This record gives sequence, structure tokens and C-alpha cells, in this order.
Amino acid sequence: MNKAITDGLVLMPPAFEGGLGVWSSGDGTPGSVTYDTIGTAAVVPGDSDFAGCLELLKTDAVQKIRHTGETPILPGCYLRVTARVKAISGPMPSVRIAGWAGDAANQHVSGLVETGASVALTNYGEVVEVSAIIGTGPRTGVDMVWGSPVMYGHFGLDLTGPTGGIVRVDDLVVEDATSVFHRTMMDWVDVRDYGAIGDGVADNTAAFLAANAAALGRGILVPEGVYHLADNVTLEYPARFTGSVTVPDDKHLILRRNFDLPTYAAAFGDEELGFRKGVQALLVFADHESFDLGGRRLEVTGPIDMADAAGQSTFEIRRVIRNGQFNVVPGSNWDTDTQTSTASYDTATPEQLTSVANVANIAVGSLVEGTGVGREVFVTDKNVGAGTITLSQPLYGAPSSQSYTFKRFAYVLDFSGFTKLSKFTLTDIEIHCQGVASGILLAPAGETFHLKDSFVTKPKDRGLTSHGIGCQDLQIDRCHFTSDEQSVAATARVSQALNVNANDAKLRDNRFQRFGTTMVLHGNGHLIVGNHWFQGDNVTDGPRVAGLVFTYPNVKSVVTGNYIDNCFIEWTNEHDAAPDFSAEFSFGGLTVTGNIFTVNDAASWFSWIVLKPYGTGHFLQGLSVTGNAFKSLNGSTDRIETVDTSIADLAYGSVRNVVFDGNTFNGISQVTQNPVVVEFDQATEAALWTVDASGWLPFGGRAREVTAAVAEGAITNAGSGDVFATPYVTTEVGAAKDQVSLTWPEPVKGRVHVTVRVDKPV
Repeated sequence: MNKAITDGLVLMPPAFEGGLGVWSSGDGTPGSVTYDTIGTAAVVPGDSDFAGCLELLKTDAVQKIRHTGETPILPGCYLRVTARVKAISGPMPSVRIAGWAGDAANQHVSGLVETGASVALTNYGEVVEVSAIIGTGPRTGVDMVWGSPVMYGHFGLDLTGPTGGIVRVDDLVVEDATSVFHRTMMDWVDVRDYGAIGDGVADNTAAFLAANAAALGRGILVPEGVYHLADNVTLEYPARFTGSVTVPDDKHLILRRNFDLPTYAAAFGDEELGFRKGVQALLVFADHESFDLGGRRLEVTGPIDMADAAGQSTFEIRRVIRNGQFNVVPGSNWDTDTQTSTASYDTATPEQLTSVANVANIAVGSLVEGTGVGREVFVTDKNVGAGTITLSQPLYGAPSSQSYTFKRFAYVLDFSGFTKLSKFTLTDIEIHCQGVASGILLAPAGETFHLKDSFVTKPKDRGLTSHGIGCQDLQIDRCHFTSDEQSVAATARVSQALNVNANDAKLRDNRFQRFGTTMVLHGNGHLIVGNHWFQGDNVTDGPRVAGLVFTYPNVKSVVTGNYIDNCFIEWTNEHDAAPDFSAEFSFGGLTVTGNIFTVNDAASWFSWIVLKPYGTGHFLQGLSVTGNAFKSLNGSTDRIETVDTSIADLAYGSVRNVVFDGNTFNGISQVTQNPVVVEFDQATEAALWTVDASGWLPFGGRAREVTAAVAEGAITNAGSGDVFATPYVTTEVGAAKDQVSLTWPEPVKGRVHVTVRVDKPV
């Protein structure tokens, strides 16, 4: 770069032979005395060394020679001022390059270095050359650093030391020396050229903004050093960091053209801090919808408070973090915070604990454990002054006062500091928890959090947790959740892939491997489609545990096209403070269709669909189990469905709208069917035929309705005569009410096909 060539900039002052009216004995400013009026100065036209030159008698302690012309000082441009001097007679002075710095208002800019190194003249007639470099950046080799607000300079030289000597001065040379510092053709600007100082203390905000304004499509270089930025800075053009920056927590750095983790990590000299500042930029700036991790593996030493990083509490505009790995570095930062405290519970305020001892030490997001507490109940909020805790779900059977345990797991990405977060997406990432950390904690409120094409690997306790309703319309697509308990017996595992408290979750095409429980879902409107979850172990004839748990009775959900392996679907109402049936919808609204159910080497009493009422009076009022394949390997399974009556049983007399049809059974001792067509043979004449449908009816229910009774072949009486009369039907016969009877007008025998239902269709 040479401004004199590329921009036609005039740097050279005129020769002394042209006249001394433009050479000042002062600072060179307008009105200063010029040498054409001083009798001690003259032009010598024929010096043997210099040709034309200035001859001067030194009369002042500091004899100044300044060009009255204004030599511009431009960002990124470095000037070399050179003078050749020789002593002629008398005392010999010292000589140095000097100048005067002016701003746009033609005022002197004080506080700057305005002289170069001094050189003594020691021999008469010996030519001595002095030079100095002036520029806007504090580079090595720059003698006078003149950054903003300097706009120009009056340059020349000083003669110092004794007076009375005569010296001759060759024509002054001012030239562009930028090539000393830059490549000849450069496509970047250096922030130092605009006054940046990498001492970690000085505020470089203005210098960075000036460099950005001057770049005009070129890159921006931040060289070695630590550059403090006290205010917000946006760089419009690609930035390259060999040095680093410091920025206050509440200020942001926007890198528009390389908005990615590798650049932010380089900018801040630290991966975690670079990620935090990148997330902050993502949420405060509208120019980017996603933050690219650049395929980078980020070593994480502790939970990342995403709200603190963003510096915001509410955000509901689509944003994405993509393409990288969070790798947990084990350490005490991942320890679970466990607190034990007494508290009171009243079903009149079902989502609140009161009189909570030591409430200040209980962290929001903690799992709550205690008598009568269902699965996946968390602390959503707390009021220290009132001594209360807000719960994510009611408690089904808590005493009025008891001791509770609160466990706050440490999550790699912790969104709990947000008040509300919506439309946030994580895609193509892996969270590798190393068995010491949990994965993701959602915000307490928000909609459409989306995790897709990602891996949550080896979480210690939880893969993804909702401690409020930030899971509304949660979407998880094509993700892999792998537990850290692969070799642990199914009944001893404690980890869980995910939970949901709100409605409308979409879980599609995911894979879940050997968790204690795969998912606990409250709310309704869920779509669980195309997933594979498996929870087997190496225990011979071992018990299996729930994989999918619904905790809302009228779930209005679909379980379709999944591979449900060595675990079962459990359906409860454990998140109900009044679990006994009242004026409400009971268990219903569930469609289970087109799934593969398998179990291997399990106890024979295992079942894939388990209802567990936590209160009395509940019944089925809408369940469709169709088109599924059930298969038991290395042993047989008694039946595919059951009711867990450890707390309460179903009200079988109220069951309606239940369909079990089109399923296939392999290694299953008893097929489940509703409606079921029972083929019944009466070998001897009898007026009362009792047809037993109990084995086929779902959940050991009652034979509540007969929709058809069709004779196959002749119905004959004792005289072998054909009987064409129609029997009447009595339902709910027997001690368990799971049989029906056909009453004929006379004793007859024969074969009939009786269609029996466990429910009353509506």
C-alpha cells in the first residue's frame, strides 16, 4: 500500500530552493514566523553533498524547522520523515525529526509524542541522516503514534543543544512507509491502525468501530494483545483474531460475516466464553437466525446458564444453535445439589408447597421426592419471603406435612433462567454428558422448543427436563438418547430420557437406549410416531419397567409406528391432587396402532400396556389398540395388557369405546380381542348355555355386551329336531362378570359364534 501512488496523495514538502516562505521557525501553524524573514537562514544552491540546501545559524535552544503545509494523517497509513544534516562550523548540535499534531478544528492535539530519536553531530562535514515514522497504530518501529483525533501534521526537524553553530540541511523527505507493516496488496485492515491498544485496559470501542467503517468489504484483523471493548461493537466484515477481546457481560460483540463458534472462541480466547457471547449475540441481534458451532467440540466444565449468557429473560423469535458437540469435563461443578426440607401440602392449592423450611437453599428446577409425589414433579418457582414453592404438578397422596427431598441436577444447557422461551431449536449437535451431567433443562414457560438430528449421550440423571410448561408443543425429531446405565439391571436404573408437563409434544423417529424410564408425559395431544425405545437388560426372566408413562388420564394422544422393546406403556393419573374419579374425563383418548412390541427373556407376567389408577372409580372411555405386532422371545408372555391394582382398580362396569383388533401375537399365551367372537360348542342339550369370554377381554374386564350370536350348523333338541328359536342373552354372568349366557326356549345343543364386548360402544 502506498497512498502517494494509489490515491495520488501529496506527501513531499517543496525543496528549500523553491523558497523559505513555507518553512517556519515555529510549529508551522498559520501566522508562525517563516525563514524567509530571518537573516540567519539562507538557501545554498550548490552544496557538494546536498546540491540545493538550507544553511542555518542555530540561535535557539531548540531550533525548529517546520513545513507550513498540512501533511494528512490517515488511518492505516504510516509516514517516514527523513532529513540529512551536516555541521559546518561552531558548536555542533543534535538533530531529530519533529512535528506538530492538529485535529479537524486546527487545534493542537496534546499528550502525544511529537519528536523522534535525537542524533548528535560529531564531525564537521559528515552527513548524518535522521528519520522517524509517524502513524495511527502503536506498532513496533513507530516513533510517533498519532491516532484519532489527529488529522494532519506539520513536519520538519529540531536542532537541540548549544547555539552558535552553522549547519546545512538537505531537502526534507516525507514518504509512505506503510509497506513496512503491511503486504503490498492487503485485503484487511488492522484495528491498531485506528488507535487500538492491546493492553487489556484501554477502551478500544472507537478504534474497532473506525476499523469496521474503513474496511469496506475487506477483513478486519485483531492482532496479538488483549483489546478491551467497553461498549457494544458490531463488525460488518470478516474478522480474524490472533489477539482477543474483553467485553462486559451486558455488552455484545456482533461478528456479522463469521457468526460462528470458532471465531467467537478465538475472539474471547476461551471456548465456553465464546459460546456464551455468541448466544448473547444471537438473541440481541436480528441479522442471524442461527449460531453455527462450526463442527467444533466444546469442552464444558460446568452448566451453561443460557439466560445469563443471553442477558435476557424472555425471547420468542425463532433462533437456532447448530452443528457441534458439547463435551462435559468431569468435576465438582456437575454434582447434584440435594436438599431435605419439611413442608405442608393442601389439595386446595394443588401446585404449591407452603411453610417450606430452608426454602432459600432449594433451587428452582429441583426434582421433588416424598410420599404421595408422582414421577417427574419439579420446583417451578419459589417465594423465599412467603416460604412457598410452586410445583410443576400436583401431588396425588401427600400428607399435610412431611419431609421432602429436592434434587437439583446439573444440566449442560440450562434454560431455566428464562421467564419464557419459544421457537428455540437445537439441531445437529451432541451433548456428551460423560455420565456426570444431565443434558437440557427447558425454560419454565414457552412453546415449540425443537431438538432435532441430535444426540444426548450418557446423561447421569436426565436427558431433557421440563420443570414447567416450557415443553408446550415440544418437538424432538430424529434424535438419539443413550443412557449411561447400559449394564445396569432395568429395575436399578435411575436415568430418564425426557419428560413433558404441557400439551402437544411431537416425538418422531427417535432412538432411546436403556434408560430407567424413557419418557414421562403429562398433558394431552401428544404424537409419538416412529420411535424406537428399548430398556432390556441381561437378567434372566427379569422384570421390565415402564418406558412410556402417561400421567394424564384423558390423554388424547397417538402412539403409532414405534418399536417398543423390553418395556411397557404405563397409563396413570398420578399427577392429580384428587385422584379418585369425580366429574371429569377418565382414562381415554389413546390410540396405539401399527407398533412393534417385543420382549426378550422376561418374566411371564410382563405386559406391554399397563393401566394404574391412583384413585377409585376410574374406567376406560376410549382406547384403540389396532394393527400392532406383539412378540415374546426366550419365553412366553401371559398377555399383552393388565391393570396394576396396587392402589386402585378400574370401574369395569363403566367401560366404553375400547377396540383391540387386527393385532398379531407371537409367544403370547392369551390373545386379547375386543370385540371378540367366541366359538362355543354345547355338546349336550341344555336350555342355558354359559359362554366364557374372560381370557380375551382386555384388562380382565366384564362381558358387558353381546352384539351377535350366530349358529353354525343346526341347533337341535333332544329329539334331534332342528330348533329355529333365538336365545336371549344375559351379560356379566359369573363371579367376575366376564361370561355371558344364552337362554333357549328348550334344551338344545349345537355350535354358536358369540360376539362379546368388554365395553358399551357409543
